[in-house]
Amino acid sequence: MDRIELYRKTLLSVSGNRLVEKLAIKYGRKLAGKFIAGDKLAEALDEIEHLNGKGIMVTLDHLGEGISHLNEAAAYREEYIRLVEGIAERKVSSNVSLKPTQMGLALDPQVCYDNIRSIVRQAKQHNNFIRIDMEDSPFTQATIDIVLRLHAEGLNNVGTVIQAYLHRTVEDVNQLIDAKVNLRLVKGAYNEPASIAYQQMNEVIDNYKRIIRMHLDRGVYTAIASHDDRIINWVKAYAKENGITADAFEFQMLYGLRMTDQAELAKEGYRIRCYMPYGTMWYPYYTRRLAEKPANLWMVLSNMFK
Repeated sequence: MDRIELYRKTLLSVSGNRLVEKLAIKYGRKLAGKFIAGDKLAEALDEIEHLNGKGIMVTLDHLGEGISHLNEAAAYREEYIRLVEGIAERKVSSNVSLKPTQMGLALDPQVCYDNIRSIVRQAKQHNNFIRIDMEDSPFTQATIDIVLRLHAEGLNNVGTVIQAYLHRTVEDVNQLIDAKVNLRLVKGAYNEPASIAYQQMNEVIDNYKRIIRMHLDRGVYTAIASHDDRIINWVKAYAKENGITADAFEFQMLYGLRMTDQAELAKEGYRIRCYMPYGTMWYPYYTRRLAEKPANLWMVLSNMFK
């Protein structure tokens, strides 16, 4: 296991400690603010307008996951419907991301499906797109099944996310490309065992490039979510060498990270989309961002002493 991977696994393990979580929630909201567009939808919509002005598209996420009661899922569903309506009313360039556990997947899969379908149907009325985020491995197959079921009902304005570090990924990509499902491709940000996931970063990157090639070579629109210059520069070079135009793919980055670089990619003529979360349930999302690389943690720690 390389040092970056050891750092990631250690931070994810520590952040799962109840005391650490309690202290972070009590004292860390201001620090987390760099990665969160605001607590309220109106704040997020204002920020989308700001980014659109720089040529940056957005995917908007209302924070929340791992609910305890289905009434929480119903509340999240209604917030997402308001979110979809807000995007349409403000005429901003943004699609939507949501987590299936936020909609009740761990409690009642059918209720989860019904909640997501309501949101997807509302989005389709406004010609908008819903991305179902991929969570940790216990939910991988269930998430894929939800997307395929929605497509079978004619709701094709929905896609999901594929994580390069899972051993099953290439098979999943083939199935989902055949089903014409729009995918966001990522390395993966959860702490998964060696039995189902690659542990060495070079293996993850090799598999990541493989699934990107699978998309580009088959002429499938590709959403590449990465802050890794090795990946970004490789995609640029691969597209140029193979006559793939810049409108055949998009880069995606997270809100609060490399914002200047996101604007620069837009100026260069590339499609760039910013994953923008808002809301108060920020802790799980925030810890995964810190776990991605030590530089994110050092950035936060340095801000503490300014």
